[in-house]
Amino acid sequence: MLARFATRLNSFGSAPHLHWPDLVGKPTMMQMAERAATVDGLTDLDLNFPDHVSDEPADIARRIGELGLSINGLAMRYYTNQAFKRGAFTNPEEAVRREAIDLTKRGIDAVRAMGTDLMTIWLGQDGFDYNFQLDYSQVWDWQVAGIREVAEHDPGCRISIEYKPDEPRAQSLLRDAATTLLAIAEAGAPNLGVTIDFAHALYAGEQPAFAAHLIHRRSRLLGVHLNDGYAKRDDGLMVGAVHLRSTLELLRQIHKDGYDGALYFDTFPDTSGLDPVAECEANIATVRRLLAIAERLDGDNRLTDALARQDAVASQRIVNEALVGA
Repeated sequence: MLARFATRLNSFGSAPHLHWPDLVGKPTMMQMAERAATVDGLTDLDLNFPDHVSDEPADIARRIGELGLSINGLAMRYYTNQAFKRGAFTNPEEAVRREAIDLTKRGIDAVRAMGTDLMTIWLGQDGFDYNFQLDYSQVWDWQVAGIREVAEHDPGCRISIEYKPDEPRAQSLLRDAATTLLAIAEAGAPNLGVTIDFAHALYAGEQPAFAAHLIHRRSRLLGVHLNDGYAKRDDGLMVGAVHLRSTLELLRQIHKDGYDGALYFDTFPDTSGLDPVAECEANIATVRRLLAIAERLDGDNRLTDALARQDAVASQRIVNEALVGA
């Protein structure tokens, strides 16, 4: 089953004294990458653009490769201009919209220079905070047009849209799988797809496995971000800490649907000062166990029959047995 594990690079700035007792200031991008390379089982990193790619992209990829890690892809961040707070692709100022789109195109070029082909776009600034703040028809057209333009910039680069209900805006335009799939359908570019973030799906009111399957049916699942939380915000807790069964169901579903990308840990050990190496290794261990259980469940005809009958009592007994024993 799935064997590639990627992680959020900024996590490795957590508890810096454990790794750099004499460090003054914050660790550099490469220092965090070097620390991540000590994680047993980690195969990939995702970098943020432009935050982590101030130098020559190919050189960064070479240096990370020398650490024994691959670059899974880049993730866009729209923080370079304070005006982006009012929107990136949907900003009321045409010049600001153009800046956000051009920045994304430069990010796509950097992805390709690094020898990979995945750009993740989280359009968290594209949304609203008040009733009567914007013309919904206008901003939706801008959103779709911006997505289409960046996708057409390099048809060989996969563009994955990560949705989130809110934050930093009170309401995001692309807040769930349904709105994201609608935007992708209207944009019409074949290299578009979706990244599902487990915690985002939870507090969007979704069943993550169901949302992932809908994405598979109507588009392409290009990224899976694993974490956990209490379904009220983006808590970034360790995998399986709260919703173990839902995590297991998601892993089983994406395996059935043929997902073959990396599993990315979008967790926040830095929030409470956890050792990020130990935290990441715990995530990998949890997911490996859950993947093994998911594989056993796939071969269990009793579960297949229970699902066909929609027999929740029988299915829960079978999953209980797989998780905790008979």
